This record gives sequence, C-alpha cells and structure tokens, in this order.
Amino acid sequence: MKRLATIVLVIFSLVALISCSKASKGAQEGGRVYRVGFMICNARQETLDRFTPLTAYLSQKLGVKFVAVPINTIDFQRQAGTLDFMHTNSLLYIILHQYYGARALTADIQGSMGYKSAGSIVVLKDSPIKSIKDLKGKTMVFGPMLAPTGYMEQYDLMLKGGINPERDLAFYTIPPGTYKHEALIYGVLYGKYDAGAFPMLDYEKMIKDGRINPADFRIIATGEPIPYCTFAASQRVDDKLAEKFKEALLSLTKDTTVEVNGEVVKVLKSAWLDGFHPVTDKDYDVVRDMARRTNMPPYQKY
Repeated sequence: MKRLATIVLVIFSLVALISCSKASKGAQEGGRVYRVGFMICNARQETLDRFTPLTAYLSQKLGVKFVAVPINTIDFQRQAGTLDFMHTNSLLYIILHQYYGARALTADIQGSMGYKSAGSIVVLKDSPIKSIKDLKGKTMVFGPMLAPTGYMEQYDLMLKGGINPERDLAFYTIPPGTYKHEALIYGVLYGKYDAGAFPMLDYEKMIKDGRINPADFRIIATGEPIPYCTFAASQRVDDKLAEKFKEALLSLTKDTTVEVNGEVVKVLKSAWLDGFHPVTDKDYDVVRDMARRTNMPPYQKY
C-alpha cells in the first residue's frame, strides 16, 4: 500500500512537472494575452465593431494574442495598469504618459487633416453671432470634457478671444448619453443652442454620410490642428514588442484584410481609418500647452 502511494505520488509529480514545462514553453511562445484598451468614442459595441478586425490583424501579424478592451474615457486611468497598449485621444494620452509612462507610437490618419484634427466653434448660417466676442450672453453646447477637439480646443479659443465660458455665456452644457458629438451638432442644427463645439472629424463624417448639410452652418473659429487618436504602449511592454506593434500598424494598406468570424474584412475600412502616422511624445506638446491654458488634466490647478 505504501509502495503504491509512493508510485502514485511520483506519477503526479511527473505530470505536474510536464504541465509546468508546457506552460512555461507556451508563455515563451507568446501564450500571454495582451490587452489593448480602446477608448469608447460613441458606444461600446461600435468600438468593438470598428477595432476587432484590427486587433485580429495584429494578433496574426505579430504571432501573439491581442484582445480588444473597450473602455469609457473616464475609466481609463483606473484600468491603465492592466493594459499593454492603448488607443485614446491625444489629451488622454498625455494624462497616461504623465501618470503611467505611456509611450506614443502612432496617430490615426483620417479626415481632411491627415493624422491631425481640430475643433471649431460653429453657429447656424443665419446666426447674428459673427465672432467669439458675440458669444457673450449666448448658449453653447460642448462635447465631453476630455475631448480635445470637442471641448478643450473651443474653450481655449474662447479664452484667447476674451470670452470666459464660466462667466460670459448664458450657460453651456454637455449632452448626456452616447454619441455626444453628434448630439451637439444636431443641437445647434435644430436651434436648441446658439453655438456648438464641433469636432471637425465628426462634422466631416456627418457631411460625408449625408446626415447634415454644411450650408446650414457657419464656422466662426477653428483651433490649431493637433494629433488626434493615438496608439501608445504601456510600461508593461518591452521596446521590441512596442516597435513591432508600431511597424504592424504602419504597414497597413487599404487592401489589407483579415478573417473575423468567418468573414474576410478590410482592416482600415472597418476601423474608419486611412492609415497610421508615426509620432513621438514631442508631437503632443501643443496639446500640453492647450491643457495648461484651459486648466485641464494633467495640469489642473483646481
């Protein structure tokens, strides 16, 4: 009996040793799952629909497993320590760089400004508002507070133009719920607000889709073009993998495809992108300067 117990113990030990060996080998061969956090722009499902093919392409190209994790803008800092790569707007990137050491890799190419975009202050074509100073005493609708081209840039334009939104507007607001950028554009179109903080990318897309007519609007001010959505690597990722990730993004063309759930799809088309542009942290100094002027994170003083 004692001898049988000894034999069983030896067998279990060998099995455990073999299992550990296989697990170790699997880890060495890329068995780890890398989490890519994607900022939710409009809605969670839309984000997954856009970026699941891109995530599948990266897994195929690099030979390791990537998983797409949709994250609300305000939750990114809470989850930053669990992420390997991040896809966020430029303001959120400088926050993650400041507090978590995120490293910029690429910026999305889309719209008329390439890898940059801008925010504008827009009114209806027949509005008496002709300049920023005319906004005094008027109503305005902004995008989410962490939206660099839907809130911060317009706020900065107003301060430069002698209008303090906190004191000089009759009131301003941010739409509730999802699709906030579209909601604010419609809010101006249907006369609910005197002016709106239009992100140019959303404005252009709605025009292209035929949902709005640019002839109905008048742009009274536009900010400086700044890098828009950005891929960054976290400190969890070594330089070699980060560089491969960057190269994989830069190698994408409009004809690159990947199979997802039995369907072959074009990666860039699915992501609503034209490609990626290489960037360094210095490219975001313009965003930092704007954040300092508008008292935005990570430089807020109160």
